[in-house]
Amino acid sequence: MENKLKDRAAKIILPLIVLFLLIQMWSGLATIVEDFPTPTDTWSAATEVLADPFYVESEDDKGIAWQVLNSLQRVFGGFALAILVGVPVGLMIGMNKYFQYALDPYIQIFKPVSPLAWLPLLLFIFRDIDMTAITTIFITSIWPIIINTALGVRSVSEDYLNVAKVLQFRALEKITQIILPVAVPYIFTGMRLSLGIAWLVIVAAEMLTGGIGIGFWIWDEYNNLNYHNIIIGIIIVGLVGWILDVIMGFIADFFDYRKRGRA
Repeated sequence: MENKLKDRAAKIILPLIVLFLLIQMWSGLATIVEDFPTPTDTWSAATEVLADPFYVESEDDKGIAWQVLNSLQRVFGGFALAILVGVPVGLMIGMNKYFQYALDPYIQIFKPVSPLAWLPLLLFIFRDIDMTAITTIFITSIWPIIINTALGVRSVSEDYLNVAKVLQFRALEKITQIILPVAVPYIFTGMRLSLGIAWLVIVAAEMLTGGIGIGFWIWDEYNNLNYHNIIIGIIIVGLVGWILDVIMGFIADFFDYRKRGRA
């Protein structure tokens, strides 16, 4: 009991100590760099930005909440496409070595390509901000889903597969009753990584494509010399990304039979 209390206290106190040190470093940087916003200035600006997050002045002038919601809409659009394509492809690669031979070179080639490299080409193809952002997210976030799904399929015990042969399971029965129960934790791990990448990509994509979104909002504040709002935007991006990761972590744990078994 005593150790648990110490751990809980440490989880609260240590982050507060780090926060204090970060604020001191931030204040020191503000004294060195001319016109760099101080923590106090940023807090004052944040109260204004967050006072009415859902205001709408015009189609191009909306509150910070609308900026985040528009970004999330694009993120989940690309993320959903990545799931719909990535899971079946990962299953095929994991179940059939010839699919792996055929697709693995292209996965290794396209996986490290920066999302910014895709944007000009996709803008030329679609000539639409939303489609460009969604497709960029799809292309860059699909790889963790494919790789982790294939890894999950390969982790299935050979004994289970032999049982499926003895019982003469059809391909669909083999997938649903043998492979998926084992592979699901790996699939959700890939989805968790994929969602994190999608949220990273959207900020960079919106900075270049424009429109309504948290990435464009940060870039627009830079052009307007509102540097304190840039810091506010960075903190909001980080908090939203953390919330998304926590939610996906809970979902992944719920479907992970290994952790349920330990609990």
